[in-house]
Amino acid sequence: MASSKPTQDFVPVEEVRNGVVILKNGGYRGIMMCSSLNFALKGDDEQRAIIGGFQNFLNTLDFPVQIVVHSRKTDIRPYLNLLQERMDRQTSELMRIQLREYIAFIRNFIEGADIMTKTFYVVVPYTPVSISAATGNLPFLGSRSKEGRGGGDRSFEETRIQLEQRMALVSGGLAASGLRAVPLGTEEIIELLYRSFNVGDLDNPIPYTQQ
Repeated sequence: MASSKPTQDFVPVEEVRNGVVILKNGGYRGIMMCSSLNFALKGDDEQRAIIGGFQNFLNTLDFPVQIVVHSRKTDIRPYLNLLQERMDRQTSELMRIQLREYIAFIRNFIEGADIMTKTFYVVVPYTPVSISAATGNLPFLGSRSKEGRGGGDRSFEETRIQLEQRMALVSGGLAASGLRAVPLGTEEIIELLYRSFNVGDLDNPIPYTQQ
């Protein structure tokens, strides 16, 4: 028999306020988008420095973090249209030939493989002392708490400051490995959560943007 519970009951998020995710169990989460690097292209010394920096980052943490990789199909057609427009404007026949061959190469390549965009996030948790004392150390997703709505504006602001301090520590630690971490705002978090809880939308590719 199908469940009659509304979809919202299965979503652990109570609300998103001022760039902070408030869970139904009373916990708080900050989400940071991280840059990436091509480790395989680095030299041996650079690789050792990156590994050492990441080890030091992990050793400085006295709280858990989640590393999330979000993959989504990329729509390459806008990029191909841009290349076609540039080819049509070219006055050099050599450049036109090169662009035509490049467009053909991309089209042949994407026929046999999907182009995926990967985005990296770090989720930083914070649980108010009143909640952790009453329920013990909560996991990232736990049971509902009476203080799930943040415990008032003053409590929220105090907790947000504590969470931001943790996020600053994470950002500084990742910088030692050559990674940049930027906190997401409220609208960005809501969009990310929507995509995460509506997996069917992943079939709709995002447009490719030239870097």
